Amino acid sequence: MGDNATTLSRRRFLQAGAALGGAYLLPGLMNAAWAAGSDGPEQETVKVGFIPLTDCASIVMASVKGFDKKHGITIVPSKEASWAAVRDKLVSGELDAAHVLYGLIYGLELGIAGKQQAMANLMTLNNNGQAITVAMELTKQGVTDAASLKKLIAASAPGTFTFAHTFPSGTHAMWLYYWLAAAGIHPFNDVRTVVVPPPQMVMNMRIGNMSGYCVGEPWNQRAINDGIGFTAATSQSIWADHPEKILGTRSAWVDQNPNTARALVASVLEASRWIDASEANRRETASVLAGRAYLNTKVGYLTPRMLGEYDNGLGKKWHDDHGMQFFRDGEVNYPWLSDGMWFLTQHRRWGLLDSDPDYLAVATRINRLDIYRQAAAAAGNVAVPASTMRASTLMDGSQWDGSNPAAYAASFAIKR
Repeated sequence: MGDNATTLSRRRFLQAGAALGGAYLLPGLMNAAWAAGSDGPEQETVKVGFIPLTDCASIVMASVKGFDKKHGITIVPSKEASWAAVRDKLVSGELDAAHVLYGLIYGLELGIAGKQQAMANLMTLNNNGQAITVAMELTKQGVTDAASLKKLIAASAPGTFTFAHTFPSGTHAMWLYYWLAAAGIHPFNDVRTVVVPPPQMVMNMRIGNMSGYCVGEPWNQRAINDGIGFTAATSQSIWADHPEKILGTRSAWVDQNPNTARALVASVLEASRWIDASEANRRETASVLAGRAYLNTKVGYLTPRMLGEYDNGLGKKWHDDHGMQFFRDGEVNYPWLSDGMWFLTQHRRWGLLDSDPDYLAVATRINRLDIYRQAAAAAGNVAVPASTMRASTLMDGSQWDGSNPAAYAASFAIKR
């Protein structure tokens, strides 16, 4: 949307939140009442898993800046090795909640990402900020974008080129498949796809195990710094302001600990707002994340794209107005039902689901709007929209608004 439309959208968003009443006017009193009375958190300590990616920022900063203590809990960030490990520890209860892929939580709910488990999405942690990296070696064969990649793949035997993502039902798989298909490349028939944990992407490309990958930062920037890959596409060029990581947990944990869940979301909301409040806060966040306990990398790999400053590794530089965002007046964090439904349409498109689910019912069950609304009130001045759906246009011109998900899923020429 243009600047005027964006401003209008935010104004309506804030007006909708303000209309909810006095809870927004006295956040301090609300916090005190919840922390001191029968609505206090059931758990004092909340173990939250994360993968070492830039978009775990709001979980980490909620702990580092003490927003958790304000809401009567202590967040203990737990660094995990892979999304499969996050899944297993969530299901077993070893983790209370996690920074997690949207499609992983939905996949567990439907039994396509592991043994079926009732799951919950408490909030969206970020929009945008992922990318597709292609090996620099392919530039010797004329590859600089999706169109030139299509020509090379068409001239080669099926499966010659391997592309990696991070989890079969996850966001990175869906961005990779969407980008390939938009260029006329079938992600299952024309190329080979594999699963690689985010921190292992650069190493695997360096030794020639794959020609491209889709992952979060800083692993796209790292490939450029190491001279082994270039950014062929950002995820926001596929879908501007798309949902990315979420704060996920088991449905049973929310039912057993509703006050703790509210406190957790309120803490992360406050951290999200703090990160997005200034460039200085984003720089401080990058510095914290670079530490050994979190991403264990150079701060220079994190800061540019954290600030929306992009270099594709082939000489193109730009400021991206749809770079990684954590709050945007609360618009980032609301668990829109249409966002969850979109991932289901892609699971159906690529054959992960054998038939159309009840898209709206599944999203309504998983996305805990009740907890989010309470947390928004507890955090204070976090607007909540009147609608549970939002509309978007993706890179291939397809329109998504959640109104007819089965037809949308069936509408793509390239599918499985």
